[in-house]
Amino acid sequence: MKRTAFTMIELIFVIVIMGIIGKFGTEFLYQAYESFIFSNTNNKLQARSAKTVEFIASRLQHRIKDSVIARTGQASAPVGIGSASGNTFTVLEWISADVDGFRGTDKPYWSGIIDLDASNAATLVSPDTNITAINALISTLSNSNSDISDAAIYFIGSNNDINSFGYVGGLANQNGSIHPIDAIANNFVSSQIGVDFSGVDLYEYYKLSWTANAIIWTDPNSDGYGTLTYFYDYQPWNNIQSGAGKSEVIMEGVTTFQFMSIGSIMKIQVCAGSTLLEDYSLCKEKTIF
Repeated sequence: MKRTAFTMIELIFVIVIMGIIGKFGTEFLYQAYESFIFSNTNNKLQARSAKTVEFIASRLQHRIKDSVIARTGQASAPVGIGSASGNTFTVLEWISADVDGFRGTDKPYWSGIIDLDASNAATLVSPDTNITAINALISTLSNSNSDISDAAIYFIGSNNDINSFGYVGGLANQNGSIHPIDAIANNFVSSQIGVDFSGVDLYEYYKLSWTANAIIWTDPNSDGYGTLTYFYDYQPWNNIQSGAGKSEVIMEGVTTFQFMSIGSIMKIQVCAGSTLLEDYSLCKEKTIF
């Protein structure tokens, strides 16, 4: 019987073809893998940065606009947001009005109105305000850490100075932009011992606040990939600063955190990067009115 086999030329031909397939096949697989890594990383950065920007914007919507400040570090001096230009600021801080209590259930827990005719230096009368309900709500939202005695009111229409919100050493009296309060019946009194509302310009409309808020960007490893942390449940008017409040990391891998203000309009930008893709960063922006 006669057997057939590959000739040397056929073997060489097969080896050459396998080499060509191997070379271009490996390159094809590498490109496919690289494309998958880029697409996967890009989608993750898109989702994370968009979620973070929306988180910050949703809380800035309820800011007391005159209270917004910037800092170059957590313990540095506050700068009014209108004067905060450049990319050296790593802290965005503000005092927020209580929106949950103003929604209430069937009507607001705090009315937002001061009856100027019925009020005096010792007592501010706020008709239809439910002190019991707002006290319970603040306690619930702060996990029993704060209540109405930690709150403050801000008069809409008053002249304001960022240093009089308590960012530097709290408030020594009631002549600041924000006024620490306690409650008797359904009326407000000063929570500062021996201090009342004498010499304070009273306005009919007010906002109630029980917390300041801060977004702080830190880069502990100095590698350009920092962390954004949200701080809340602290009261600068009582000389309680952000470091003593509750905190939650909202994003890691942040390469840029910038913000600016034009009048009462704010714009924020968050950029995120990944070590998987060298020199690749994706940014999201949001304008808040």
